[in-house]
Amino acid sequence: MSSGSFTGKQIFISGASGDIGSKTAEVFAKEGANLYLTGFKNADLLKEYAGDLSEKHGILCRVFSGDLSDPDTVRNIFSEIKSLDLMINCAGAAYTCLLQDMSDDDWKRVTGADLDSVFYCCRSAIPLFLKQGSGKIINISSVWGNTGAAAEAAYSAAKGGVNALTKALAKELAPSGIAVNALAFGLIDTKMNSCYSKEELEAVIEEIPADRAGSVSEAAAAILHLAQMPEYLTGQVITMDGGWT
Repeated sequence: MSSGSFTGKQIFISGASGDIGSKTAEVFAKEGANLYLTGFKNADLLKEYAGDLSEKHGILCRVFSGDLSDPDTVRNIFSEIKSLDLMINCAGAAYTCLLQDMSDDDWKRVTGADLDSVFYCCRSAIPLFLKQGSGKIINISSVWGNTGAAAEAAYSAAKGGVNALTKALAKELAPSGIAVNALAFGLIDTKMNSCYSKEELEAVIEEIPADRAGSVSEAAAAILHLAQMPEYLTGQVITMDGGWT
């Protein structure tokens, strides 16, 4: 049985089948949290991973599979969640393409995964937070939401929307003692970057003062640290990018 700063707390992590989401789940499992994990792809692997976390750390770990850009899917998931202390929105998708070449479906897929999912999950979680008079939301964003990136207009627009949603929602929920913040990551060493060649990644790293990509362990540690901060820290988009932007 794990004993940590989140022992017995109920935590929802979307995108838990991804690199950052899965490492975040491990970090909070070590802290004793009970987990609600979602994944759209690799659902069987996520269930196996959840079982391992549950057995190793003595926590409750439940897995939901589905597309969080679909509001009915999110409603169905939250109909089975009765209490919640922390929501971490890690779900997302990236796509590299010049805007004039982007299809309607690709635009909807990226903005749905990166922005719509955050809206739907937050909307469903807020009543649970209000009922208990506390809660925190951490949205995972990107430096491209701050600055924009060529050939990643949809991703940049969606993450910029996440940043704006974070700030606006924080103002709505602060009177209720609910904190809402975002972490805007720079280059993190995940499978999402497999679309880039070795040479392209090396060129990016040359621009980063830290001279490397961040690790998923560092990303998860930052999420844990933010979750431990006082509720007076709210409405912030905190950039973690090795001094890149």
